[in-house]
Amino acid sequence: MTSAKICGLTTPETLDAALAGGAAFVGAVVFPKSPRHIDPLHAATLFERARGRAKIVAVTVDADDALLTEIALILKPDLIQLHGHETREQAERARTLTGAGIIKVLPIRVHEDFAGANDWEPFVDHLMFDAKPPAGSALPGGVGARFDWTLLADRAFRHPWFVAGGLTPDNVAQAIRVSGAPLVDVSSGVETAPGVKDPALIAAFLEAVRSA
Repeated sequence: MTSAKICGLTTPETLDAALAGGAAFVGAVVFPKSPRHIDPLHAATLFERARGRAKIVAVTVDADDALLTEIALILKPDLIQLHGHETREQAERARTLTGAGIIKVLPIRVHEDFAGANDWEPFVDHLMFDAKPPAGSALPGGVGARFDWTLLADRAFRHPWFVAGGLTPDNVAQAIRVSGAPLVDVSSGVETAPGVKDPALIAAFLEAVRSA
């Protein structure tokens, strides 16, 4: 049974759609360059309704100690998602500073991009394999890019892992079947415009995951 994360939520309506549809994880993007950015105080107010119903994930990109501490004190997430160029030592520090679990995103385009993935496992609760963004992109993810899911077929990891990148209600069931992913993550695939989530698309995505 695959579980889903709906990422980049910014409104009560879309968060409620994620919770009603059975999302296991809900994500707040704390990264000003993203169209889905939400500051920690706003996120804390919005995501309180999710506490105990889904894991709250704070998505960060090369965050410094001050921001991680602010997120921990105000939002109190269950997990911190590291979506930048963080090292394993920085992941350990993020865990120590926040007390939260760690999701580390690894960008994938070709087979060689999995090199070192197993070395990350002692430092994380989950790995997330996301499509490498197009050259020159200012964002590390959430741009609708996807990679060849067959690259994940028959791979084994210590912890449940996510597949992400270019997933939509129309293709997520195929992605699960091909990759064998125990967890999936979506952001732009349930939007009508960058940063604008659609409750109906969220519901359709979660239904597709359940049916896969």
